[in-house]
Amino acid sequence: MAFDNLKLDKGLYTAGKGFTQTLEDLDPSEQYRGSTLEGLDAYERQLKRFGIRVSGSASDRVEKFFRGGDTAALFPEYVARAVRRGMKDDSVTDRFVAVTTQIEGLDYRSLSCTTGSDEDLAEGDSLPETTIVTKDSLVSMHKHGYLLQTSYEALRYHRLDLFAVALSRIGADISRQILADAVDVLINGDGNTGTAAEIIYKAGTTLTYGDLLNLWTSLYPFRMTTMLAPEDVVQTILGMAEMKDSGAGQDFHGSGTLVTPMGAELIKCNTMTGGTVIGLDKSCTLEKVEAGGIVTDFDRLIDRQFHAAGISATVGFAKIFQGAAVYVN
Repeated sequence: MAFDNLKLDKGLYTAGKGFTQTLEDLDPSEQYRGSTLEGLDAYERQLKRFGIRVSGSASDRVEKFFRGGDTAALFPEYVARAVRRGMKDDSVTDRFVAVTTQIEGLDYRSLSCTTGSDEDLAEGDSLPETTIVTKDSLVSMHKHGYLLQTSYEALRYHRLDLFAVALSRIGADISRQILADAVDVLINGDGNTGTAAEIIYKAGTTLTYGDLLNLWTSLYPFRMTTMLAPEDVVQTILGMAEMKDSGAGQDFHGSGTLVTPMGAELIKCNTMTGGTVIGLDKSCTLEKVEAGGIVTDFDRLIDRQFHAAGISATVGFAKIFQGAAVYVN
């Protein structure tokens, strides 16, 4: 089959589509339907080709990737997938993003959407307008990542599943950095006029159930599906008398899921401070923009120069509907 004859080298990382997609173009997965290789993507077929086991108690050592030029070319993608898995497992942001857009390059303008009045119309009245235009300012893209500070000699005899644990933590750290960017855009806007969140102020120094009701009503005509708050505020909310009913308690103790009396998902967000809360409609508030996915210094990884190899993700955020997020301070 084609996957047994492919020549793997650094050039597969420079094609612009990503390593796996470039492999898929050369060796489409659809041609393996009904075979023992069905369900594997092009990269996984290459691991099988060279007998590299990357998970489980019988996983191979790191050095197995470097027994030849072809197998060394697979290593940066292994690193990227382990980091991506850590990002996904620790991603809070994806729980309240409406849509994710993949772009090539760094220049991207999102859409600005506004809705008209929802009042009843009398005969002869003009229909209310929904306006959709391209925003004036580009989405601000931020690069987050780390240098891999280790050496081939330190790693070569260790199992790949152990190394993946360390890489997953890098992904989790990147995910938290991205969350901080998302919160900043929710509160302060994306750089375009009128995109900062409406601020409502607490009635006193401590958040009360009445403040949450005010937040809930302020989001109309949007639905409050999600609330973001720092740890101390989450504790305050969970300590409210209105949260101490049996149903909420069973859900929290049984699954760890936090739900407010208004039915919104309550997410602990330690990038926020100061007794604040964000309420939003996750279906239409935020667009996440990704440029290139996980990027590795593939040439350094292939050449075993781990100590200088960068791992990064470039991400930005844009507001979609103004008014779909409200900030309590």
